[in-house]
Amino acid sequence: MPYLETSSEWYEQSSLLLKARPTTTHITSKYTVLKPNARKIKKHQKYLEKRAARPADPSRPASDAPAADSALEPKATFVLKTYDPASGTCLQYQTTKAAEVGRLIGSLGRLGRHQAALPETMEDLSAPTDGAGISTPKVEEDVKMGGVPVEPKAGAGGKKKKKGKK
Repeated sequence: MPYLETSSEWYEQSSLLLKARPTTTHITSKYTVLKPNARKIKKHQKYLEKRAARPADPSRPASDAPAADSALEPKATFVLKTYDPASGTCLQYQTTKAAEVGRLIGSLGRLGRHQAALPETMEDLSAPTDGAGISTPKVEEDVKMGGVPVEPKAGAGGKKKKKGKK
């Protein structure tokens, strides 16, 4: 079960596996939040005490040290696994980046289209471009009723309407 290096590599390999075996392939996701254990907390506190007791070295440039609470914060991991029991293939990808988690979950929907035997779509589904598939009736262009034709006024010349506060 090797871990793939990048999310795009995992996506490409998983899509190939799903195209080859759409009925037997499974995609699982696991999100875990690990809090630091007591041993790590003690070790980090000892490190901070030693660092505070040690005099500052003037020859070293002052750099921003990592935050003191970084070791005490819980660490979250997101693991995606694509598994095909028929061939024994298992593809895994693990990340700790919060921004990447949302993008990966969004890509799961596109991967699921292969399993559902739906066609691939590359365009954005939220905004249809040509109006195909929309069942709203076409509105005919302005129908002129019989009567007196309205003449355009010639003296208005380019002034915009002012919107008043109500």
